[in-house]
Amino acid sequence: MREKIVQTAGRDQLGEFAPMFAHLNDDVLFGEVWNAEAIDVKTKCIITVVALMASGITDSSLTYHLQNAKAHGVSREEMAAIITHVAMYVGWPKGWAVFRLAKEVWKEEVPELTEKDRYQNTICFPIGESNPYGQFFVGQSYLAPVSTEQVAVFNVTFEPGCRNNWHIHHAKTGGGQMLICIGGRGYYQEWGKEAVAMTPGTVIHIPAEVKHWHGAAPDSWFSHLAVEIDGEETANEWCEPVSEEEYSKAAER
Repeated sequence: MREKIVQTAGRDQLGEFAPMFAHLNDDVLFGEVWNAEAIDVKTKCIITVVALMASGITDSSLTYHLQNAKAHGVSREEMAAIITHVAMYVGWPKGWAVFRLAKEVWKEEVPELTEKDRYQNTICFPIGESNPYGQFFVGQSYLAPVSTEQVAVFNVTFEPGCRNNWHIHHAKTGGGQMLICIGGRGYYQEWGKEAVAMTPGTVIHIPAEVKHWHGAAPDSWFSHLAVEIDGEETANEWCEPVSEEEYSKAAER
């Protein structure tokens, strides 16, 4: 899933003085144009750097877009080639000016963001560490406590294709679980029923004694809050893994 670009600089810096300009900057330029899917974000970063360079803009706005280009995969070698090429058309002094800024941006090589890091930037709750119940999952999952007082709430994150085994939340009275999707795309399925797709905002109520599973789509990370419902004599029973046939059928939804 493509990461959405969000900008608030217009409102942060000019919201009171020029609200219309702030709206056009944050909501139209970045909210719509930068998020349009006809051109990938890396290409848009390159186009923006070239446009500012051609216009002779070498202030903090160009530094921001150089940093943005680096964050979206433009390497130091690629940027050096881009600036050199553009300088042949727009002027040698402009090339020198932009190289001074680019050298600072690419001065220290930092490790590239992992897929986990990139996904973490799209959700507001921490992903946490490897799930201690990982033996009951197919694929890699993570667990992070959100609340351990009053009501137990955990953020469970699944890498693409990961899902937990069929399982049952037992309880003499009460019990069960509620799932609230907060990121990515996944599925929930009860025994004997069709799978249900889950996207941010989807809420699933799981009664006690209902056999079920949940997990990520094949091509998407997936996170949900797991809210434990109070009950008497509660226990969790892990059953068999979800078969490839069952998972493939769910993925068709």
